[in-house]
Amino acid sequence: MDKTTLLGLIFGTACIIVPMFLGGKPSAYWDLKSILITIGGAVSSTLTSYRPAEAIQILKVTAKAFRDKGIELEKTVKTLVDLSHKARREGLLSLEAEMENINDEFMRQSIQLVVDGVEPDVIIETMDLELESIEARHKRGQGMYKTLGAMFPAWGMIGTLVGLVVMLKSLDDPDSLGPAMSTALITTFYGSVLANLVALPIANKLAIKSEEELHEKRLIVEGILSIQAGENPRIMEQKLKTFLSPEQKRRYAELTQEYDGREEKTQPNFSSTVG
Repeated sequence: MDKTTLLGLIFGTACIIVPMFLGGKPSAYWDLKSILITIGGAVSSTLTSYRPAEAIQILKVTAKAFRDKGIELEKTVKTLVDLSHKARREGLLSLEAEMENINDEFMRQSIQLVVDGVEPDVIIETMDLELESIEARHKRGQGMYKTLGAMFPAWGMIGTLVGLVVMLKSLDDPDSLGPAMSTALITTFYGSVLANLVALPIANKLAIKSEEELHEKRLIVEGILSIQAGENPRIMEQKLKTFLSPEQKRRYAELTQEYDGREEKTQPNFSSTVG
């Protein structure tokens, strides 16, 4: 689970609710009519902007903002380097046996193309189309929350205008002016909070997760093409490490050292003692 998304929402909500209680009248911030106008209007505008099938996916898209997929590029590089060593020793067809051990569907598809003997240009074209499809799908999900982020303040302002109209019609009753003005302003408050605490931050989080996923898939494409070309695994390793951040490079070094250590322990000791 992506804890930062949840913590951000909880902390932001606390920063709003605590001052309400310190002010002494938290009930003053509750108005059902304003909620219906702000949330109902924004949701209806968003539904109008998308097809039914896309709108239904909003719950699935929302879950992605709270789910940590756990992309570890250093492990992806390690897997590709291991596949490169195997292909150099046993040939490209030997990679087919490794496919069942790979969880990433995109990597499996790429390896299958190599095993099938598909030309590099065709592999690049196929994988680029796949990446474009993934990116377009991600942007639709981000677009829903960006639309909500734009609609919440707009409908908050509409609610304010409705409240002002009601207030102006009640000018002959001074006692109703205060409550009417409060209702007029509370819709703008709701719109601003929902846009800047919920909708736009979730859209940004989805954009970050999308770029991380696409970055990993570009790394996979580069590695698969190097394997198909018969590139030296060491050269390929250095090339793929350019996709890693300094911290990921450090973890990769630790990962390879740990792996090499295990390999050495499994090697038989042929040394003899001369006495």
